[in-house]
Amino acid sequence: MLNVHAIKPEDLKALSAGELAAMAAQMLAHIGEQSKRIDTQAQAIKWRDAKIESITFQLARLKAWKFGAKTERMNAEQRDIFEETLAADQASLEAQLAALQNGAGTSRSAPEQQPRRQPKREPLAAHLPRVDQRVEPEDTNCPTPECGQPMVRVGEDISERLDIIPAQFFVQRQIRGKWACKCCQLLVQEPAAPQVFDNALPTPGLQAHTVISRFVDHIPYYRQEQINARTGVRIPRSTLAAWGGQTGAQLMPLHEAHRAFVLASRIVHADETPISLLDPGAGKTKKAYMWAYARGAFEPEPGVVFDFCAGRGGKYPCEFLTGWSGTLVVDAYSGYDAALALDGRSTAYCLAHARRKFDELVKANASVVAAQAIQRIAWLYRVEADARDLPAQQRLQMRQERSGSLWQELHLWLQLERTRVPDGSAIAKAIDYSLNHWAGLGRFLLDGAVPIDNNYVENRIRPWALGRRNWLFIGSQLAGERAAVVMSLLQSAKLNGHEPWAYLKDVLTRLPTQLNSRIEEMLPHKWKPAD
Repeated sequence: MLNVHAIKPEDLKALSAGELAAMAAQMLAHIGEQSKRIDTQAQAIKWRDAKIESITFQLARLKAWKFGAKTERMNAEQRDIFEETLAADQASLEAQLAALQNGAGTSRSAPEQQPRRQPKREPLAAHLPRVDQRVEPEDTNCPTPECGQPMVRVGEDISERLDIIPAQFFVQRQIRGKWACKCCQLLVQEPAAPQVFDNALPTPGLQAHTVISRFVDHIPYYRQEQINARTGVRIPRSTLAAWGGQTGAQLMPLHEAHRAFVLASRIVHADETPISLLDPGAGKTKKAYMWAYARGAFEPEPGVVFDFCAGRGGKYPCEFLTGWSGTLVVDAYSGYDAALALDGRSTAYCLAHARRKFDELVKANASVVAAQAIQRIAWLYRVEADARDLPAQQRLQMRQERSGSLWQELHLWLQLERTRVPDGSAIAKAIDYSLNHWAGLGRFLLDGAVPIDNNYVENRIRPWALGRRNWLFIGSQLAGERAAVVMSLLQSAKLNGHEPWAYLKDVLTRLPTQLNSRIEEMLPHKWKPAD
């Protein structure tokens, strides 16, 4: 085959007609191949540019959704799921965009991209162990042929990335030596360490892991069974459930002491949430309730205690609060009326509940008056934000100086607007709710230790809402009571800044030898890790 590129002009004269025809055919074929290659590259560039434009648009839309999420009609749980999905989608799109841009090379048709500002990554936690990987040149002599002298190490660059070793089972062996005196015929051996469960298979660490997976991470026992099986350890769900039941029973004395600690507070928050309870006789579930009682939101030592009950009647808070006196922060549910009828008890109603009734009308664009009410209530919450970190007496003084007049103006304004709206309307019901409970709603202006709303305990009860989506229902009355015991201690441990597994493992280790007179040392607000 003729080399077209090597032929000089003067050589063409020496070519025959056949050779000229062959050369022309070769040139035409070469031009055709080049044309096809150019068309293919043009199509690839066009597709890449379209893909980049599409992904850029999707990223912009995701960011718009992200900043607009707070105004969407979603509850807190829906918003959490939405934000998780949004973060995953955004990361996926950014990875695709980076790959396309890297593949574009120096394409002129690709739009010029501004260098994206990289977010500043927070340093990895200092308490995490570091595993160093040393990377050094194989040859530390100078690579210059004329030199070859040994080089001197003058520094290093360190980069940190996060890694994990999946949970791994291991067998803990306790080997107790036997010592004998041949002349005295005496045998000496240290006694076995006391355990929460005699002759039980799990250690306190495994017991704590099982219970926390169930009550903190809300992983049902059947899923724990599947997770454990992946590591080659098969533990039937019935066994896992038995461990959980035994743990709850052993924690009962500590729970009783914790209950007394919570009710020692002069300010107590209360709320309740429905829990499905299995009714084997009927072949379905029925509605039970988990009641929550928390120490005042401004208490330096926080604590929450749960009480599983078969219903929502007033007898349940009456029984639980026996012997207690102080201010109970609640919503306006009538079930608390009997408990509050005793001397020495007062009521503080939740302003957030009153606000919520106006907020529903605002979201539905159903009332201009509701929007004005929301604005007036917002002024009160601004004062609360400024007074949050103050001592009770100074908080009360700031409330009286700044919120007192706002509260009186709100009262007069609500009374005036009530005369202007028709009876039976939604806005009339919202206004009546506030006016009918005005004394209890304004309790925060009489006591600096009383919060303006009951949001504190509502946040403490939120894990139950998350849990019932996973385990669907409580199997029995006793199971509900055990769940309340475990959750009371673990949620209070989290409130006091403790890692739940470390707390429960240490408690289960020390509990067999702990004197009942010193049981309070293991309460979440007093607990300190064993030396």
